Amino acid sequence: MSSENAEQLWNKSFILCLANNLFLFVFYFAQTTILPIYILNELHGTLAQAGLAMTLFMASSIAVRPFSGLIIEKFGRKKTLYVSEALFCLFSFAYLFADNLTILLFIRFLHGIWFSILTTVAVPIAHDFIPAKRKGEGMGYFVMSINLGIVLGPLLGLSLIQPFAYTTVAGILAAIICLGFIFCFMIPIPAETKSAITQIKRRLTLQDFVEKKALPVSIMAMIVSFSYASIMSFISTFAESKNLLPYASLFFVVFAISMMSLRPITGKIYDRKGANYVVYPAIALFSIGLIILSQINSVAGLMIAAIFVGMGFGSAQPCLQTLSIQRSAKNRIGHATSTFFTCYDLGIALGSILLGLVIVQHSYSFAYLLCAFITALSLVFYKLYVDQPKAS
Repeated sequence: MSSENAEQLWNKSFILCLANNLFLFVFYFAQTTILPIYILNELHGTLAQAGLAMTLFMASSIAVRPFSGLIIEKFGRKKTLYVSEALFCLFSFAYLFADNLTILLFIRFLHGIWFSILTTVAVPIAHDFIPAKRKGEGMGYFVMSINLGIVLGPLLGLSLIQPFAYTTVAGILAAIICLGFIFCFMIPIPAETKSAITQIKRRLTLQDFVEKKALPVSIMAMIVSFSYASIMSFISTFAESKNLLPYASLFFVVFAISMMSLRPITGKIYDRKGANYVVYPAIALFSIGLIILSQINSVAGLMIAAIFVGMGFGSAQPCLQTLSIQRSAKNRIGHATSTFFTCYDLGIALGSILLGLVIVQHSYSFAYLLCAFITALSLVFYKLYVDQPKAS
């Protein structure tokens, strides 16, 4: 790490990593939010098919994710970042031609491949530009760029999809991700020597795909992301069922404000006292937010739920990701990231399809109550398998 990076958290390289990541996730979450509306209203699909659009994206992402660490190890971070982001941008324009469900689902499946590799390589690159004693705080801010994408993406998507046709919105989003692509060329990633890039000529083992030290934390993240899928995939249709669709974008604004209000605090608590002081209250707040969401019938209720979900999920996710990295060796950060996101993506995929079925068979309220129970129960898993002395 350069002297610039060793002295301060907010160095130029770290800020460029944040900008690149933010544009990526603004695109991703905008598409995720408006696709169910497009499928239901313009393609005349079903709620289950809307869930399938998310699941196929996550299925290809999950299938490739275990190989992502190996790909980074073989080709190096710089080349992996450039190629994966270029192809992700290319497939972003394919949504302009998704005029039927079959084509849309095919695009979603292929797009997920490059999303998987790109989001995996971005983490170790950003991690290298964070000072050693501020890893918890720095990774918290890095994950906050994802959480801002969770907020700004749906806000942008829902704001545009009401006055404009889907193809117009898809074109705007594709332009946005291309602007973000520029930032990746500005990040000063060191050129890796041939000796630093591994030539894979041996028999592959489980260790090439999974970082065992990061696995318990990653499974915890999978449980939490399963519950979060109820919001990411269905908050727009849920709001529409309550005649609150115009306020769905405001949900994410309140989510962002509550999340960012805690970010400077939770990162420092993590670095000084450890993960437990963040995880236990964060999971409790997330569970309470889901319970509130299951009972709402008004704008006020929707906003109160957003506050609790923002404070809870917005604090738990970066804490768990940082913990998974810190429990792994430095040369295994790529594999730890791959393991974490494999489990996280699996939770989102399973949540999107299974909760869609639960909503069809029962109701949105039942689905959100079920997620609140699962989220609260995850603390038992955390206590048994993750709650150990903090690894430095």
